[in-house]
Amino acid sequence: MTKTPDTAILWLRRDLRLDDNPALVQAMAENERVLPLYIHAPTEEAPWAPGAATHWWLHGSLVALDQALRERGSRLRIATGESLAVLERIAQRTGATRVYWNRLYDPATRARDTHIKLALRARGLRCESSNALLLHEPWEPLTGTGGPYRVFSAYWRKAVLGLDQLTPLPAPIQWRRPPDLDDQESAGIGVDTLDLLPRIRWDQGLAERWQPGETAALAQARRFIDGPLAGYAQGRDLPGKPGTSSLSPHLHFGEIGLRRLLALIRERHGSLAAPAAEVFVRELGWREFAHHLLYHFPHTTAEPLDPRFARFPWHTADAAARLAAWQQGRTGVPLVDAGMRELWHTGWMHNRVRMVVASYLTKNLLLPWQAGAQWFWDTLVDADLAANTLGWQWTAGCGADAAPYFRVFNPIRQGERFDPQGDYVRHWCPELARLPERFIHQPWAAPVAVLRAAAITLGDEYPHPLVDLARSRLEALAAFETIKAT
Repeated sequence: MTKTPDTAILWLRRDLRLDDNPALVQAMAENERVLPLYIHAPTEEAPWAPGAATHWWLHGSLVALDQALRERGSRLRIATGESLAVLERIAQRTGATRVYWNRLYDPATRARDTHIKLALRARGLRCESSNALLLHEPWEPLTGTGGPYRVFSAYWRKAVLGLDQLTPLPAPIQWRRPPDLDDQESAGIGVDTLDLLPRIRWDQGLAERWQPGETAALAQARRFIDGPLAGYAQGRDLPGKPGTSSLSPHLHFGEIGLRRLLALIRERHGSLAAPAAEVFVRELGWREFAHHLLYHFPHTTAEPLDPRFARFPWHTADAAARLAAWQQGRTGVPLVDAGMRELWHTGWMHNRVRMVVASYLTKNLLLPWQAGAQWFWDTLVDADLAANTLGWQWTAGCGADAAPYFRVFNPIRQGERFDPQGDYVRHWCPELARLPERFIHQPWAAPVAVLRAAAITLGDEYPHPLVDLARSRLEALAAFETIKAT
């Protein structure tokens, strides 16, 4: 009797790369035929289904992955519908007996994947899952008592151990051909059918700023490692300078693996502990910590880690108008407005500015962090549920932080320190471009003659501040006092 070649489904999600892809490597090594499959089922990620900017990036990433597969004699099958039903149908029509995927860790996808694994195994299929997203599984680094960490410094002291020994998996040299699919449904649909791009084309700024895909991710990693990484410790805080990696969306979609990224750093700088590398690697640790927290505290996507903050007295009187002004970059505070406009135009915001705009929303406007997290989720191309949750809770003061409530970022001081010439503000708020450095971060303090010379009338070309920064800070601290002892 002739033995039927083993056929496997490779279920791709946020691991849209060929290099350092454990599920892909295992599937290719163990089977004669491998079907790369992407299933578009955003409702299965509710209530955190991907936002508009995420969809834009996903379109480009799927196109790039399909092209890479075609160059190797394969191609990406794309399907829509309920994931379990699609996998069962494709397995039946191809004779596949195995399904491989890389793990996701968001609460909704974890629950879905567990259900799918049990259901497929009950039907006699072998299911194998791997870790392609993180350096550590989120359940691995634990405290001495066996519990999760809640402070980053303690977590990182343990998690950083052994990173120099991690090595990436190269893309397979020999590619297995996919099984033949005769009917149109099983053969898949085109990326354009998913309707991921906006019908009203607001995405010009995204297209100017970004190039999705694995090839672009590797090129950007090398540019960063060969250049800005050497001055990252200082350059990462300057929003007007190209001092950050710009890798966050590539990492979110799995277009480059962390093991590959660390290997590239070691090749260039010798060690992850080298002065040029240590600070950046520690920032990658925050990404790991975010997934650690979300795994152990899944409720924190909508509820504060510190339960006292469930009773925080948020401002309600004109909340909708305040939120809209913040979203539109019309708060009257230049650094905040510059950040919000950068976000809308490019789908990204400098991390220093993310902290400033989040602090302003929660501690000056006294609006709930959940509203800011939701806006970021829809507008960021690197919208990552774990990182988004950690960032907003940390800034709002209700998350994993040793000294949370009294940290209030002053956007004037932040601007003067990290955008001293006002280059960032002038770029994103061009109506302020003619203001001298002394007033670029606080135009309301400029004399009338200075404003007139800069062609600015507050309330017309640029808005008056929504709130007084000093007074609103005191109001925030007073509000925090009401919940501290409870």
